[in-house]
Amino acid sequence: MKITKIETFLAYAGRCNLLFVKIHTDEGIDGIGEATVEGKEATVETVIREYSRFLLGKNPMQIERIWQSLYVGNFWRGGVIQMSGISGIDQALWDIKGKVLGVPVYELLGGAVRDRIRCYTHLKGETPEEMAEDAKYLVQRGWKAVKFLSAGPHEDGAIFKREDIKKVEERIKAVREAVGDDVDIMLDNHGRFTPYEAIKVGKLVEPYKPFFFEEPVPPEDIDSMLKVSRSLKVPIATGERLYSRWEFKDLLYKHAVDIIQPDVCHAGGISEVKRIASMAEAFYIQIAPHNPLGPVSTAACVQVDAATPNFLIQEIALYDRWGAPWVKDFVKEPIVVEDGYIKLPKKPGLGVEVNEDAIKEHTYKGKDLPRIYKEDGTITEW
Repeated sequence: MKITKIETFLAYAGRCNLLFVKIHTDEGIDGIGEATVEGKEATVETVIREYSRFLLGKNPMQIERIWQSLYVGNFWRGGVIQMSGISGIDQALWDIKGKVLGVPVYELLGGAVRDRIRCYTHLKGETPEEMAEDAKYLVQRGWKAVKFLSAGPHEDGAIFKREDIKKVEERIKAVREAVGDDVDIMLDNHGRFTPYEAIKVGKLVEPYKPFFFEEPVPPEDIDSMLKVSRSLKVPIATGERLYSRWEFKDLLYKHAVDIIQPDVCHAGGISEVKRIASMAEAFYIQIAPHNPLGPVSTAACVQVDAATPNFLIQEIALYDRWGAPWVKDFVKEPIVVEDGYIKLPKKPGLGVEVNEDAIKEHTYKGKDLPRIYKEDGTITEW
């Protein structure tokens, strides 16, 4: 079997564009992957086209050999752009292999260790009242875990004010009172805080028992993350902006967090995320894969989740709630969440088939991430 063609598809999805990669073979079996990086989708598409020169003629069943050739053989390696390109290709290769052998990908990763995949999704609203109402809406529809951005506005050009920090407690208090103690609540901070601010906010939310406190500080300095982690009595999570086992290594060795969140579209695909998860297992650190992306990303995550003993919970994006209901049509049989869980897929490969006609109806629209500013005009994290 040989790779004969690599295609990419960019599709507008409201809050961003989604990037899919399709690998064709001479035996008529193809594989699909996703390589979305919000705001940089077209850049990653270019990387995949460059990788295509190497991929043509290669045996798609030799997944690790290809992964090593793209990563090690590339010399100028690492970073979210190149690693996302590798991620989409890797997913597509696993899809092919599963289809050739007639089994879901998780069977090739050691087999399932669980019967279903626990999930969470995102709250809408800005005020505590709006968020509380939305939380009740989701719980009524079977969700048992929800997440929201902790502090400040998130639209382009918005000002992040010091008083926004004080509102974090108001938000989680309202949500907790709305849903009770049986629903898990997660707070995402997008790395907006200094260590001091993160500890201050963390102390405020501790009484409301968050399931985890995500990315309280930017990911570059592990010792800052460790300082926050040791100062709080809530689980700390991070990892969406780390892209390989080497970038996770010191985070794990120092026990700087309780939960890691590699992204299957950014951190080297199924192959690398499974390796990262295995590393974390040795430190009794759990994995909650980052996934605010498209339906192929979700399908790839589910395969890893099924075969990973230290898996905790899976992030799921509901695009109809973000003003892009057409995204569900990008695959012919979308994965279904029932009562907060996904049943293990039984179809070969990733278990989803893209609808190219639906994708082509929603052409790429260049869109940058929002820029958020502090009160003095300096830039801060999104």
